[in-house]
Amino acid sequence: MKGTTFISGAAGFIGSNLADRLLAAGDAVVGYDNFSTGREEFLASASRQPDFRLVRGDVLDEKALTAAMKGCNRVIHLAANADVRFGLEHPRRDLEQNTLGTFQVLEAMRACGIRDLGFASTGSIYGEATIIPTPEDAPMPVQTSLYGASKLAGEALIAAYAEGFGFRARIFRFVSILGPRYTHGHVFDFCRKLGQNPEILQVLGDGTARKSYLAVEDCVEAMLTVFAHPPKKEESRTGGFTQIYNLGTDDYCKVSDSVQWICAALGLKPEVHYTGGDRGWIGDNPFIFLDTKKIRSLGWKPRLTIREGVEATVAWLKANPWFLSCR
Repeated sequence: MKGTTFISGAAGFIGSNLADRLLAAGDAVVGYDNFSTGREEFLASASRQPDFRLVRGDVLDEKALTAAMKGCNRVIHLAANADVRFGLEHPRRDLEQNTLGTFQVLEAMRACGIRDLGFASTGSIYGEATIIPTPEDAPMPVQTSLYGASKLAGEALIAAYAEGFGFRARIFRFVSILGPRYTHGHVFDFCRKLGQNPEILQVLGDGTARKSYLAVEDCVEAMLTVFAHPPKKEESRTGGFTQIYNLGTDDYCKVSDSVQWICAALGLKPEVHYTGGDRGWIGDNPFIFLDTKKIRSLGWKPRLTIREGVEATVAWLKANPWFLSCR
């Protein structure tokens, strides 16, 4: 991927790991972040590299975004509101930060003459899928979360720009990502709760929900693998294309399994209280398992199992207790 990559959301969990990986490979990186959820500490390593430039800005600021993007060869758009659980409490946030933010990124790319795009979408766009494991071409169900709906709208915009303006787009539908610099989700929540009270752990749902997870380093390698394999038969009349790839492991676990792994990694044996029901909140899909044959056909496969990803996340949180206490 030699050249200069523009990463929106560069100070976030996935963005900072991606920046480190690209810089280590000899690429230049422009990181763009408004630090609403990103952390300066996550960019400590990148900031020491001469080929890294940080720009503080919001993806909704068209002028700042376009100015920062000039001279880049490609864009990987990761900036988003990823707070799925509380989406119904602030519906406009998903629209603005995910859908409208993606539109602004596309317009900035068009103004700068950049055609190559990577987009962080989500497995949540499959809603409660009827095909398990769920392939990229599964029938699109009723959307069950505002987050998933906003990401799907972003995908549609990207596909239209690829067809109309010749963009070369790679859309990545993630399962939940785990690992160093993990900023939200069940491992974070459970570790913080147990830090406050190691005797009792309350878990939403009944523990039977089945989820799939992917280690952040495997996620980053999957994205770069796709960029290294341009398609030969998917080009539109304008020379653009849209590729869609599921990113995940070939397995899943129950929430109760993850609870056990987290407690064991912390050396704790709390009383676990389940609140009941097959899901924790509206839009919480009780079974997520994506078909990843397409990305695996390019030679990629995850190095870490789900359990190893969970344990690596706990290890990072244990080594960085400041992060749990400052959220």
